[in-house]
Parts: sequence; C-alpha cells; structure tokens
Amino acid sequence: MEKIASFQIDHLRLLPGLYVSRKDKFGETTFTTFDMRFKTPNKEPVIDVPALHTLEHLCATFLRSHPQWAEKTVYFGPMGCRTGCYAIFEGDLASKDALPLVIEMLNWIAGFEGEIPGAHPAECGNYLEQNLAMAKWEAARYAAVLKNAGPENLNYPK
Repeated sequence: MEKIASFQIDHLRLLPGLYVSRKDKFGETTFTTFDMRFKTPNKEPVIDVPALHTLEHLCATFLRSHPQWAEKTVYFGPMGCRTGCYAIFEGDLASKDALPLVIEMLNWIAGFEGEIPGAHPAECGNYLEQNLAMAKWEAARYAAVLKNAGPENLNYPK
C-alpha cells in the first residue's frame, strides 16, 4: 500500500498552525481538509481526552451554526494523535481563507460559559468525559498562535 499524504508530512518539523491537509474533488465540487494543529508533534504534551472531547462538541456546534460557514461545514473531529483536529469545508480553500473563521471559533470557545452542547446521555456516547476549563485553555493558546501566524504556521514544512 502507498503511504497516505498525512504520513508524508515531516512531523519532526511541524509547528502548531492551520494547514491545508488535502483537497478532494467530487464531481464539480472541491472539499478542503484543514489540519488544525494545536500542538507541536512529539515535543509537547498532547491534548487530554476530556478537553479534546469538549473542543469537538464546541467546535462542531460553532461551525454548524455559523451564518456564513454552516452550509460549507462538512466535518469536524479530533486527530487520533491528539495534537489537533481536522475540519472539512466545501470549497477550494487556502489557509488564509479559513484563518479568520478558526480564530473567531477559538475566541468563542475561550470565552464560552454554560452547558457544553450535546453533553447529555441521550446526545453523546461518553457525555461525562468533558473538561471545559482545559478546552478553553487549549483554544486560547491555539488562538494566540494563529493570531501571530507566519508562513511556517500556514504551510507544511518541506
């Protein structure tokens, strides 16, 4: 089998950032997958499971409720390695196109108060494993990276 594209990225040189992971075309429609890399792989602790689960709930809710991006949002979910998340949007997009949206979302999460959406037994298969305080911390930390993002945070290392 061929090595998939995400395994061909040099994770030893990868920094936190927002990267175009892949583009897929279905008929006339292009879908762009973004690598939302919160952590430096293999160099810092990964996002703990309860915080990542809360990020998943909050990010998905924000994106699917956003006035301009809800219809373009296809998927949001965590990476298995727990260093970030993937978001898939309809459109042939670049990192700079999604950057303002992602910063807006992270700021919303960092200031979120109240009940975590979907954190009830009838709505989630593991509703008790949530950590809002750490999710807010992770969102604020990642937002700070993206607010000061340079080319090294928006383009995969070569």
